Amino acid sequence: MAEREPRGGGSTDVAEREPRGAAGADPRGVLRQGRAFLDLFWDIAKPEQEVRLAATESLLRHLRDGGKDGELQYALRRLVEGLAATREAARPGFSLALAQVLQAFEEVPLCSVLEQIKEKHNLEKVKKKLVRNAAFGNFFGVMALFQSGRLIKDQKALLESIQLLQQLSHHQAHLKDLPGKTLVDILSEVPEAVFEEVLFGTLQADLTSAFKSPENLHLLLVGIQKFPGVLKPKKLKKLFGSPTIVNEENIPRLVELLQSAAKSEKKDKKLPGVGYDLLQVSLKEGAFELFWKEAVENGLVKEKSGPASYMCYRLLGSALPLLSLDQLRMVLKGQVMQHYGEHVVITQLPNRFKFAPEMEAYVDAFLNSCDDPEKQLAVMIGFSTLTNQGYPVVPSIWRVVRHLQPVALQKYVDWLKDMFLRPDLDCCLDFSTNRQKQNQETVNITQHKMARLRKWIIHRLVSIIESPVKKEENLVMDISRFCFFHAFFETKKKASQIPETNALPSEPLDEQAHSLAANYFFGLLQTLNTLTVLGDTPEAAALREKHTHGVTADGKLWILLLVEYANELLSSEKHVKAVKPFTKEQRDAWERTLQSVTNLQKEENKSDSAKIFAFQQLLLLMAIHLFKNPAETMELLSDLLDCTERAFSKEPKKKKTENSEPGWVEVIVEILLSLLAQPSLLIRRISKSVFGRICPNLTKRGLQLILDVLDPYQDQDEESAVVVMEESVKKIKSASEDTDDESGDSSDEGGSEEDNDSGDEDKNEEVDEDFRSQLMNVLQAGNALGGDESDEELDDEAMMALDENISALFAEQQKRIQAKKDERDRMRKEKILRRDFKIKVLDLIEVFLSKQPENPLVFDVIEPLLQVIEQCMSSDSDKQEIDFLQKTAHIFTNSLCRAKQYCRRVDALQEDLHAFVERLVKKASKHTDSSVALYYFSASLYLLKVLKGSVSDKTPTPPTPLPRKRSSNTLQACQILSTGSLDVDRVTVIYQEALTQFLSKRNSALTASMFLDLFSRFPIMCKPLVDTLVKSITAGARQHQQAQACLLLQKVLPLRELKLSMTEEEWEELIRESISQVTESLRVADQFRVKAEKEKVARNLELLNFLLKTVTQQKLHVELVEVDKVLVALNQQEGIAKSARLDSLYWNVMRWLNHTKPKKEKTAVAHKPAQGAELLKRKKKGFLPESKKRKNRKKRIQENGVAPVASEDGAIAAPEEQVEGTDIPEQKKGLMPGSKKHKKPKLAGGEEAVNGEDAVADKKRRKKKRNRKRKGDANNEAEQVPAAKKAKGNINQETQKKQGKAKKKRKVKKAPVLQE
Repeated sequence: MAEREPRGGGSTDVAEREPRGAAGADPRGVLRQGRAFLDLFWDIAKPEQEVRLAATESLLRHLRDGGKDGELQYALRRLVEGLAATREAARPGFSLALAQVLQAFEEVPLCSVLEQIKEKHNLEKVKKKLVRNAAFGNFFGVMALFQSGRLIKDQKALLESIQLLQQLSHHQAHLKDLPGKTLVDILSEVPEAVFEEVLFGTLQADLTSAFKSPENLHLLLVGIQKFPGVLKPKKLKKLFGSPTIVNEENIPRLVELLQSAAKSEKKDKKLPGVGYDLLQVSLKEGAFELFWKEAVENGLVKEKSGPASYMCYRLLGSALPLLSLDQLRMVLKGQVMQHYGEHVVITQLPNRFKFAPEMEAYVDAFLNSCDDPEKQLAVMIGFSTLTNQGYPVVPSIWRVVRHLQPVALQKYVDWLKDMFLRPDLDCCLDFSTNRQKQNQETVNITQHKMARLRKWIIHRLVSIIESPVKKEENLVMDISRFCFFHAFFETKKKASQIPETNALPSEPLDEQAHSLAANYFFGLLQTLNTLTVLGDTPEAAALREKHTHGVTADGKLWILLLVEYANELLSSEKHVKAVKPFTKEQRDAWERTLQSVTNLQKEENKSDSAKIFAFQQLLLLMAIHLFKNPAETMELLSDLLDCTERAFSKEPKKKKTENSEPGWVEVIVEILLSLLAQPSLLIRRISKSVFGRICPNLTKRGLQLILDVLDPYQDQDEESAVVVMEESVKKIKSASEDTDDESGDSSDEGGSEEDNDSGDEDKNEEVDEDFRSQLMNVLQAGNALGGDESDEELDDEAMMALDENISALFAEQQKRIQAKKDERDRMRKEKILRRDFKIKVLDLIEVFLSKQPENPLVFDVIEPLLQVIEQCMSSDSDKQEIDFLQKTAHIFTNSLCRAKQYCRRVDALQEDLHAFVERLVKKASKHTDSSVALYYFSASLYLLKVLKGSVSDKTPTPPTPLPRKRSSNTLQACQILSTGSLDVDRVTVIYQEALTQFLSKRNSALTASMFLDLFSRFPIMCKPLVDTLVKSITAGARQHQQAQACLLLQKVLPLRELKLSMTEEEWEELIRESISQVTESLRVADQFRVKAEKEKVARNLELLNFLLKTVTQQKLHVELVEVDKVLVALNQQEGIAKSARLDSLYWNVMRWLNHTKPKKEKTAVAHKPAQGAELLKRKKKGFLPESKKRKNRKKRIQENGVAPVASEDGAIAAPEEQVEGTDIPEQKKGLMPGSKKHKKPKLAGGEEAVNGEDAVADKKRRKKKRNRKRKGDANNEAEQVPAAKKAKGNINQETQKKQGKAKKKRKVKKAPVLQE
């Protein structure tokens, strides 16, 4: 019989069994050492890697710490057996553990372990169905020897391992190419002398047949690189007749082997090792050009299969670090690059495998590791000239430029600028897809390619500034000047002081190119506005620490430098000319702007620097926009210049009247609102920045201009803003369509038919009555409506005239329908644009609240925001509306109500703020929507915070002297309950009315959470309002309101501030009155069928529990006799016992009155024969007859005189224990009456005993017996093993503890039953 370990199963799926005499051959008792040691082998086979590694470490630690004799040999045997496990996770686990053990114990000879592996997993003797497991056992055994690090030192074991791997290579059906790869790995670690003396003879046959399989070729390639002294050209010629690997004769065979290797590595998506080594050997032999052109381009590329193509791309990426400059240029202009470009264009569609990210990783790694700027430049130019109809296939924001060295980056930028001015299409590796060739028009194809190339280049230049590459300020300014010049100027004559005029374009830029460059330039301005300070100087580092953006190292704005450059160009009219020349008015405005900026720079150190910086930034932005939209910018710029002069004029300020001219702040606000109407991200960010700097000077009228935009009830004339936005949206759409051309034109299958569904939209348009009457008139005029009296037909001329009239009528009707549709679309778009404009204006509100939280103007923002929230809650629920609502609510909640800073000086506004609080609370009370009422209530709490925390300008009155006993508590209460400018009496009346309404009206928008927030944030309001809560316990409108009153009172009473604000007598009276109200509420509680009534009683009991606890702990003099009577009477009702929650709360309260919950007596079911008889009547079909029930079998056992079985602790087990807990041997064998094999006929109905247990209990007992039987079967299997019984005395302490726990568990489960 096989010997098994204590746990059921084995460490592997191949059962690890030992011969019968194992215990006898183990005199030291390894198997008796303990279960913990044996469990380690089970954990090594677990699928979780962490468990396997931890078990391996524990095994090594156990063996190192002086494991007992024989444990090491046992461990080796177990690990060797586990190498052939069926589970994939177990095999590497045992292999790694074996490697670690061999590495730790060098006294163990490798040859003996290898012999043990061969013997245990003999491929010749094993059964056919276990060949796979045996093959893996041998393979992982060799892997363990190799990973131990000792195989290279032991030549005999090394030789035998190599020979074993050669044998395993014939089992490709199971192991595939694993033996060959392992052989290559071992060979790469072997010294040259060992290879020549020991392994060469063994591997000679494999090396000779190198061109028969990729594995053998890979072995030869590794040998050539690793052992050049052994595998010399002469020896190679002896092996297979050729001194080199890469030659014209071997090219066809090499191509076949590479194709085979590519297919084998298809799933792994990586370059096969044989391909990379063949690439290196070709370079070593000086035959790279032959290999690349013949084997790769003329061999693999023409195969046109997926695996072969991807292998070519990976060869290209892997070859970049190995090639010289000339070889790089040759490869980057070859067929592989063109094939890769076609792949990139074709796979732009979704659900296609894209190799571009992998190629980007290759190029990124090469540029990161390459120190030669020329090679870096060659690779960047090579990929930038891979074009599809003039447009490069690599993205214009290719991030690999971040690794370019400064020299290479500068040369690359110069190359890009030169290609923009003089596009050299001949140097590009250009291609067209099949679809493009079919749709290609021969007219101006060259111009089309040049336009696409220039578009990519200008975006590439802009993206270099955005990329995290290390760059100097000169490079950034150079790119910015180049983009600005070619966006708005053209060269007339070369000028030495303007470098951009030195190179003339080979083909002049058309209007579209200028417009495209202008759009990208303003994107560049946005990047410059957020650009961190460049340079390594201390000044630059100091500015970076201050998180300053948009300036150079010397503190100048980038946009200022560009304006100065633009002024220089405007002054050089002999050499350059503007694309759109300025008019005299525009030029005057330009000059005034520059003069204003100069004046502001002079005033920078004298006055408010933030204000000066804001005006300077805004003036420069408007000035630069003169080149893009001169007509639209002129009006804003003139207003801004006038505003600047007024803002910094030294004339005394006049008192403002209602009809006076708006101040400079109001003008700036209007300008900013006009700028926000434009969809430029740059303008939006600069507007926010400028507004944040002028916020301290904001006036009430200026703020009202912003709030008027948000007013949902005021119809404003926003035609100008809407028009600007519509035009800008059109331009953006056109620009995006131009951008999308690159993917649509270059995709092989990217063309898609336009959806022409618009023509069918109006087919079902209803015909109005006017049109019907007009149609009837036309038909009657042409006698087309013939009656019964007239049978005459119309002649041809009449029919033609009638057709013309009808067609004209229908055309006119169609125009009216289209006009209505256009009007609806216009209104819808206008609504969208206005909503988008309001969302942008919210940014200004947020900036104001964050920059000026202590400004009294903050109070003017509250009601407009509440109106927006209320209007959005009741309007449409489209996405834009939801975004607008969410943003408004976020600003109102976080930037206003939860602001940590607020206005502290409100003495002048005290009356207005109290009236404001009253107005807000009344609106919250009258509202029908609780979500909107919550915002109104939160606003009133914010005003309470302001009033309570305000600092009065008046001298405070000296405090009255305090009594000595309570001086500290009273002082603390005064600090906590200080009122500031808050009129407590007036506010109390306001919130008392709201609280009374909440507790007395059925439908109220107010909620308990609002008042909980009031009490928790302002404890000063607790004392005035607590009486209302106490009275509402019984005076509430319904049970729900009464329950809410109890809840609020329960939350208010524990507040420490409430007790500090009261005397001891007032506190005791409050507790007494609260108990009285709760008692009265419980007295009238009689029905528990309604959910609201149950909730009210539960809240009453929770509150009463707290009150009684307070009375007991604080020893208050409160009479509780009436409470006791009411509670005792309450327990007599049926409903309270049926609810577990009410029952628990009830007895928690009764505990404070010295009542204990009575224990329920378990009544014996056996004493109810009537109930048993009733069960028999209702007995369902399929129940066991009484003679088959276990309790009757026990009776028969006792009647037959069978002795009871002794339990484990020596006591005589009751019959119940004998049946459920133990198995009688005779009953197991089927010889006992009552067992399944010894059945008695069913008793007559009159003889059936009526037992006390019902059918449900009997069913549960049978289920328990089945569970115990399963456990007992497992124990019986352990009892059948003799060795396990013998080893029982030496089990470790942990096992004994487990068995002890199991005994106790069984004892608890067994319930003794009295014998009859």
